[in-house]
Amino acid sequence: MIHCINCNKEFTDSDNIGTKNRNHCPYCLHSLHLDEKKPGDRLSKCKGIMQPVALTFKKAKRTKYGKQKKGEVMLVHRCSVCGKISKNRIAGDDDPQKVLEILHNNEVNKSDLDMEILTTKDRDEVRRQLLGE
Repeated sequence: MIHCINCNKEFTDSDNIGTKNRNHCPYCLHSLHLDEKKPGDRLSKCKGIMQPVALTFKKAKRTKYGKQKKGEVMLVHRCSVCGKISKNRIAGDDDPQKVLEILHNNEVNKSDLDMEILTTKDRDEVRRQLLGE
């Protein structure tokens, strides 16, 4: 079991969809700055708290019929110590209401990042992916 550095709740880092290299809390979505170059490398020396600040889509793909398909919704974290930005998969047991709160309260200026930051205009697609609506 892991104790969240932010909310102090206990959680497991395996046995749910999207948890192979997961290091964020399913309750508050905060994590630690553990990875440096790729997911799961655990080479970061920083170890700062990674705050969930926005959502983005994983790179879009085309269906076998050539239609553009949105990629999966991803969490965007910012390290409170060094400022590093990283994208993380949403895990199967993450609190969907907390994910939706990030969508409505995103704390990132779109021009600061080299990725598409989701806004309330993306709400229907985010809800569809999270809740199956």
